Amino acid sequence: MEAYIPALEGGSLIGAAAAVLLVLLGRITGVSGVLFSTMTGLLKGDVSDNLWRILFLVGLVLGPIIVHQFGGLPIPDAPEGSITLAIVAGLLVGFGIKVGSGCTSGHGICGMARLSKCSIIATYTFMAAGFVTVFIVRHVMGA
Repeated sequence: MEAYIPALEGGSLIGAAAAVLLVLLGRITGVSGVLFSTMTGLLKGDVSDNLWRILFLVGLVLGPIIVHQFGGLPIPDAPEGSITLAIVAGLLVGFGIKVGSGCTSGHGICGMARLSKCSIIATYTFMAAGFVTVFIVRHVMGA
């Protein structure tokens, strides 16, 4: 049971952060939406409404570094694999985010907490696609 404690702590922090962002700014914590809005805003030269988004994204990068640094945890090595496969996978995820109108953080954490039917369906779709992908890659392709 002790093995589940870090996941429980991490999930609690993610939920608390999403709740704080919703209460303080009235914004949904959807990482892809935050990223796309930041990029769009910066391209237009609008920094004022993007400051919270920029800080949010910086926190996503710095948070794990700080935890590893001060928690005495080693930073994991990057997984071995094809850079081409990683790029293709990233592009497919980006395409799926656009088609699905959001990502797992927006739909799976915030949308399901609001009992949004669209988010519940999107999250089930993400999970099903993940299960099918793992099955194909591991059992059909043998990777």
